[in-house]
Amino acid sequence: MFIQIFQSVKKPYRHWNQNDDMIVFGVDPGTAITGYGIIRETQNSDLEMVDCGVIRTSAELSDWVRLQQLFEKISELLTLHRPDCGAVEKLFFQQNVSTALSVGQARGVLLLAMANSGLLIGEYTPLQVKQAVVGYGKAEKAQVQKMVATLLHLSYIPSPDDAADALAVGICHLSSQKMIGLTQ
Repeated sequence: MFIQIFQSVKKPYRHWNQNDDMIVFGVDPGTAITGYGIIRETQNSDLEMVDCGVIRTSAELSDWVRLQQLFEKISELLTLHRPDCGAVEKLFFQQNVSTALSVGQARGVLLLAMANSGLLIGEYTPLQVKQAVVGYGKAEKAQVQKMVATLLHLSYIPSPDDAADALAVGICHLSSQKMIGLTQ
């Protein structure tokens, strides 16, 4: 039996030019519902929402078809918006093991799609996201959503919740990158 091994050609990660606006692609992973939010930070540090929404997959489909649909839709959005970086919420402890496994699979697909697009990716816990957006790691969901709307100069709270959560992950990433810049 002959097995051929292919070496993958790695795509170089995109590097942000500080003279340009930065676009971050935030994701709140899930198999049934994945939230996404695209945020632009301008040169004068203003934040604006470019796009947000959710990707829904049907529970009637097999897991692998749902993951394939998620991968394809995220890949389309990445091609459309051409972000400079990505940010994904980390999986936190779940009491329901099957839910944790399902969300973990969705995260893997999302991370792969972002990596295939050449993005550097930040991963943040829900506590880190709340801390960055509201200033308090145990903030209520409503507080986070209201602050997302305020920071993005929106007259409404983005919905559904998964889209607002994805925007919060993106804001967290931008905040984190600023902090890293201050410490270097």
